[in-house]
Amino acid sequence: MKVPLTAFSGVALVSRGDETLLAEAAGYAHRGYGVENTVDTRFAIASGTKGFTALVVVGLIAEGRLTLDARARDLLGGDLPLIDDAVTVEHLLTHTSGIGDYCDEEADPPPTPSLATSADYLAALDGYPQRSAPGTEFHYNNGAFAVLGLLAERVAGRPFPDLVHERVCAPAGMADTAFLRSDALPGRTATGYLEDGRTNVFSLPVRGHGDGGSYSTAPDFRRFWPAFLDGRIVPREWVARMLRPHAPGYGLGFWLPWPGAVRLEGGDHGVSFRSTHSGGVTATLLSNDHRGGGPLLQRLDEFLTKP
Repeated sequence: MKVPLTAFSGVALVSRGDETLLAEAAGYAHRGYGVENTVDTRFAIASGTKGFTALVVVGLIAEGRLTLDARARDLLGGDLPLIDDAVTVEHLLTHTSGIGDYCDEEADPPPTPSLATSADYLAALDGYPQRSAPGTEFHYNNGAFAVLGLLAERVAGRPFPDLVHERVCAPAGMADTAFLRSDALPGRTATGYLEDGRTNVFSLPVRGHGDGGSYSTAPDFRRFWPAFLDGRIVPREWVARMLRPHAPGYGLGFWLPWPGAVRLEGGDHGVSFRSTHSGGVTATLLSNDHRGGGPLLQRLDEFLTKP
């Protein structure tokens, strides 16, 4: 397939099994030093991280260490007192918890660059009143997945980034996926750029958590989908439950854009990400530019859905 990459900065990779249908990189990972993007460049994936969070939580459930109907309050204790006592793990996973969101995308929240540790996120999540009764409505909620990350830490007794590495990245062979510090990016990692040409270092948390902020590559997502769907991350019976609609177009941490398709996506300041698996084909786009994927995302979807 041919896809125009004019005015695009990032990577597009489309594959069917071991066959590569498209592998293109364009633009710069670092403009100041003239470092070009390559297919193996690491990019921030923003809310694409939510799928990893869901897998960590479901893995703990599959082991009998947690349940879908477990109340968040039982693990939070006196922390985050404005979260309704009836909120469950399932409510948080399906964006139906109704909790107040510390990062409400509809309200255009201010940047939160100081977030780096679990304690930072716990403090940031506090003080937001419940907005609706648990289980009554779907409302995309970043805070819910940050809370899930904290709950997973308390159940497993491990830092959340370590849980994602051990329970998702390692079994999937995703060697280039990790929670990197936005102010200390290593080599072969793209810096994000805002509309005015500045980097996004003052617009993102220092280090991500359950709701977003990990970094990955297109080849790593080529590895991720078979590992997930084959039951190498969580048992197959739980894969099926995660991909069953629990809200319109949404399962447990994954988007379900059309029958037979599953997707992770995310966007932030200078970050655009989407990876879709449908009919045995994986299409992943990552960008480090404020314009994101633009028409290229539509072209990739058209390819995935053509007869």
